Amino acid sequence: MPSQLDIVIIGAGLSGLAASIQCALSGHTVTVLESARELAEIGAGLQLTPNATRLLHKWGVYQNISGPTEPRTCSVISYKGKLLAHEDRFDENIRRKYGAPFADCHRVDLQQALVKRAKELGVQVLLNKRVIGLDFEAGVGDEEGPPCVSISLENGGTIEADLIVGADGLWSTCRSALLGVRDAPLPTGDLAFRIVLNIEQIQDEKLRKMVQEPAVRFWIGPDAHVVAYSMRGGSVYNVVLLVPDDLPESVARTEGSLEEMRGLFEGWDPVLTQLLECVDKVDKWKLMHRPTLPSWINAQSNTVLIGDSCHPMLPYLAQGANSSIEDGAVLGLLLSPPHYAAKTQLPQTLQLFQELRKARGEAIQRETFKQRRDFHLRDGEEQRERDELFERWLGKEVKGSFPSRWTCPEVQPWLYGYDAEKEVDAVLSKAEEKP
Repeated sequence: MPSQLDIVIIGAGLSGLAASIQCALSGHTVTVLESARELAEIGAGLQLTPNATRLLHKWGVYQNISGPTEPRTCSVISYKGKLLAHEDRFDENIRRKYGAPFADCHRVDLQQALVKRAKELGVQVLLNKRVIGLDFEAGVGDEEGPPCVSISLENGGTIEADLIVGADGLWSTCRSALLGVRDAPLPTGDLAFRIVLNIEQIQDEKLRKMVQEPAVRFWIGPDAHVVAYSMRGGSVYNVVLLVPDDLPESVARTEGSLEEMRGLFEGWDPVLTQLLECVDKVDKWKLMHRPTLPSWINAQSNTVLIGDSCHPMLPYLAQGANSSIEDGAVLGLLLSPPHYAAKTQLPQTLQLFQELRKARGEAIQRETFKQRRDFHLRDGEEQRERDELFERWLGKEVKGSFPSRWTCPEVQPWLYGYDAEKEVDAVLSKAEEKP
């Protein structure tokens, strides 16, 4: 094909693998470079929302995820144990509204399903390939298109590509290369205690029954909140405790203290504190973010950033992974024939990608900070007003703005109703109409 590109994707996380699948489906030669020696992505649970699951279904990936669990209910509970919001048939309602599921799974299970599909499509996934430098003008390029990019590897090798996709996450080498300076992420002021409990660790029968139910639960309180849900068919329970950051600036992740963790939630809902007594190991993660960039594309139009390299998010709306999957899909769809026909179109195609994705990614970033504020209110007048609003709609269909964006009738459709394929079709149709 005259339009075929040699695409190198740096990073085998969720955004990189999503991009590799859609770019391969669009007819390009795709290689993924991953610095890790093995694909066992660090992390725990992951919430997949319809804006991503409709893509995973289309790609044949969702069907291969091990034990995705669709929560039947979604609840918000005050730190004192009072039920503030509750939605029954959450799974059914989501499918009815958006035509795709909301599912909880383990991050590693999703990554493995993505890798499997990418390899089926001919994508090369190369491990232990750490990128240390990019030369954006390594070659003249063909058809008077953008120049080739040369990638320098830690082991001394080099690889050339027509297009680099920087999907190398929060600590992105590609971002620093694009900016021309070493660019480190910034602390958000929060950290996460991440817990994965096997059902065998929970001895109390009542608590075990609760944990096995397919449900999403939030506990919200002063300066902190907790999200918990079952995975792998109820055999594993994922718990994330979100609290103020007290880690040294130089520490991004460390093993957490069980005593410290339990002390932070002393006096909270007894159901939660009983659950925390079952924990025998916890990891402590500093939550980081980055300022917005003027552009996600380099001056030569041969490198583009996606995912956490350009729009990392607080986990408070579970959109970091989901929006990264959107990025990969949109990029690959824009590079598909017949609308993409030659390398000379690469600059305008990447600009279209940025027009479609940058404003949305940055808006979701901002919304995560708003969710933090609404969930972390200290006791007082604002907290009482929030709780009164919650209670006004308890057991009813919510109308208008709502403190939990997970069920907010204004924010939820904006997040979950996004259809990458339709968005691309719409922007291309509009472009074709221009004289």
